[in-house]
Amino acid sequence: MSEQPTTSREVESKLRVPAKFVLPNLVGKKTGIARAKQQVTRKLHANYYDTDDFRLYRWGVTLRRREGGPDAGWHAKLPVVDGDMMGARDELHVPLDAGEPGNVPQALSSIVVPFTRGAPLVHVAELRTERIPFSLFDEQGVEFAELVDDSVSIYSDGQVIDSFREIEIEAMVEGADLAPIVDALTTLGAVPSTSSKAGAAFGPAATAPPDVPPPVEVGPRDPAADAITAFMRKYVRAFIIQDVRVRRDLPDAVHQMRVAARRLRSGLKAFGPVIDKQWASALRTELGWAAGQLGAARDTEVLLERLDKGARDLGSKDAAAVQAVIDPQLNSRLADAREDALESLNTQRHLALLDALVDGANNPRLTNLADQRCKDVFPELVDRSFRRLDRQVKRLRLEGPADDWHEARITAKRARYSAEAVSGVFGAPASRLANAISEVTEVLGEHQDACVAQDVLRELASTEGIDGQTGFALGLLHEHEFEEEIHYRLEFQRVWPGVQRCHKRTKLV
Repeated sequence: MSEQPTTSREVESKLRVPAKFVLPNLVGKKTGIARAKQQVTRKLHANYYDTDDFRLYRWGVTLRRREGGPDAGWHAKLPVVDGDMMGARDELHVPLDAGEPGNVPQALSSIVVPFTRGAPLVHVAELRTERIPFSLFDEQGVEFAELVDDSVSIYSDGQVIDSFREIEIEAMVEGADLAPIVDALTTLGAVPSTSSKAGAAFGPAATAPPDVPPPVEVGPRDPAADAITAFMRKYVRAFIIQDVRVRRDLPDAVHQMRVAARRLRSGLKAFGPVIDKQWASALRTELGWAAGQLGAARDTEVLLERLDKGARDLGSKDAAAVQAVIDPQLNSRLADAREDALESLNTQRHLALLDALVDGANNPRLTNLADQRCKDVFPELVDRSFRRLDRQVKRLRLEGPADDWHEARITAKRARYSAEAVSGVFGAPASRLANAISEVTEVLGEHQDACVAQDVLRELASTEGIDGQTGFALGLLHEHEFEEEIHYRLEFQRVWPGVQRCHKRTKLV
């Protein structure tokens, strides 16, 4: 089993300076530096890896193997904010011996698969740096930042092909204010850098946008094709970024990746007349598979949290009996579901889906209707989604089967996602409608969770070895979830008229 990377949050500012730049004495109240201590000069040797077309760097990611200094090892740096090269980044680190030069450790390469999508990682640059570090202390004697003065040489085939000098200021404590230091240096001629050291070495090829560019703004008079492209790019980017986060086991990543898949599926369905039917159907099938692979983990996680909360409300004696059954069973299911979800991300089917999504974000297959203006195409499609929901709601009965309410929830989500998908085109009216429908989806989501909880509780109660006291406690919790189910049906009836009024008032033009 490969060694798992450690993660640290990096917040730094970079500035380029001339070779003969004289580093000033920065100690003073304006900079917040009470004392600066020069440390031992370091010799750093870094080799960078990427695909031939710099897929990682174009997404804001750098991957290197660096020798020298206290943090020698393999590093992958990922922006905390989508595509932000110069802001906060998470640095993932594994030791040097995790992989020889040219052999990127699996612990890092597996995390960036959504960006590389099977393209090999190759050596793309070699940098050697002479680093003079300074520890910066505040008035309380706390080292709040580190400033390093780097003289960098770029090598190719053993020869220096370029060099530059750079100053980095990195926060050493959370919330450290680096701006006064940066201002003091820029006043003396330092220039805030728009590129990392790696970017300087990679050259113009690395300055291209990522293979899924950020969406552009689209207005009501623009072609519908532009809005579909913007929609695809927005949620394909979200899907890919959350895929990386799932591989890192970050909070809420599974949920957000699943949401991105669902929104893509709903958009491909709602905008059917504008999109090639066969292409959309094939992509929706694969997105449904991906969402399903993630669903068991997310649903079990939500269910475990819900039942534990309900158990605690029963009182200490019954809570202990219930949790002694619920927690081992559902935690075991959760572990299996997470393992299955991660395994699915490493299948050829998932890689093929990533390729299809990237292709679709750049070249969606559209019908002739996509040449018409957004204002002439989308209002009717959004309205059609809502009318479908309205018809579904008319069939609901307070004492009707749970399946009818579940179908209404699915239809409501599609209507909500349809309105959200065009909110960038039509602005506030579409956003208001989407927000109104979201009240319905939240209520129906709680209703569905209560129904699922009842099924699971019945299953657990029938488990071999359940004694009378535990069975009684599980029954109490089942009764609570049944009451929750009815409560949310009544709550739906309360909020639905307001959603209808919002729809009637909404004019997308």
